[in-house]
Amino acid sequence: MAKLKGGRHTSTLKELRKSIKRRKRNLILKNKIKQLRKQILELIQEKKLDEAKKLLPQFYKAVDKAAKVHYIHKNKAARLKSSVASKLNK
Repeated sequence: MAKLKGGRHTSTLKELRKSIKRRKRNLILKNKIKQLRKQILELIQEKKLDEAKKLLPQFYKAVDKAAKVHYIHKNKAARLKSSVASKLNK
């Protein structure tokens, strides 16, 4: 394999680019899940259940997408969705 300046291999540079892209995607997913969950729980505390129910599908979508790309495990996704839904139905 051809070496580049500084002794770096091309495959190493490609892996670096891939990991940076994945990190960016993972942070976006993490923040989206965190933000939606927080919003829903705050709305439940304020007894605004209709608004919380409108946000629930967005939360489910974000969690399912995170599980799909293996950011979180599928069982953790199920646990997150279940816990929010049970708090909403209390």
